[in-house]
Amino acid sequence: MAQRFRPFILFLAVSLALAVDTTPAPGLGQPVSPRENATEFIRCRCGATRYPGLCYTSLAGYSGAVQQNPAQLARLSANVTLSRLASLMARVAGHRRACYPRNASATTAACPEAAALGDCAETLGDASDLTRKTEGELRGLVEGRAAGSADAAWRVSNAQTWMSAVLSDEETCADGFEEVATGSRAKTDVTRRLWHVKKYTSNALGLVNSLAGTL
Repeated sequence: MAQRFRPFILFLAVSLALAVDTTPAPGLGQPVSPRENATEFIRCRCGATRYPGLCYTSLAGYSGAVQQNPAQLARLSANVTLSRLASLMARVAGHRRACYPRNASATTAACPEAAALGDCAETLGDASDLTRKTEGELRGLVEGRAAGSADAAWRVSNAQTWMSAVLSDEETCADGFEEVATGSRAKTDVTRRLWHVKKYTSNALGLVNSLAGTL
């Protein structure tokens, strides 16, 4: 009798084994999407910057455009810096207009921030121009216009020089307010915003500097 049931028991065991769900548990063995890969790439590259958290949050939304391209990431970071500079320049322009109300005689005594605001507007304009030039060099790398490693290295060197100069211009703007009284609302507003913009500039420079190791 026992021998008669052995084939049936063997058949039942095999059937149960085949019926077991072999689908891997969620998160285990599942393919990672290109966007997830790009997001982790951004997180990793931002880890080498001075303000990694700000770097990641400001660039993670561009993961689809980055596609694990370090030159593209640096280029986008330069564009973010340019946008922040434009907002700051608009703020400085607003303070300058407040210094010279319509139908009023403008004097330094009436607006002690006037000179600092004028100098800041000039240096920030220069910083914006240099950031655009940096973006142009990085765009050349992304679009493959570099003829070879020497040309690519030249583009990166230019970008490094120009982004460093942007930081210097921002510091020059801040230095101009040192002689302005602490109670100045314009000084407080501009220097606070400038301090924040410098973080974006520093991160952009860090990402540009990191390109030197990829050439």
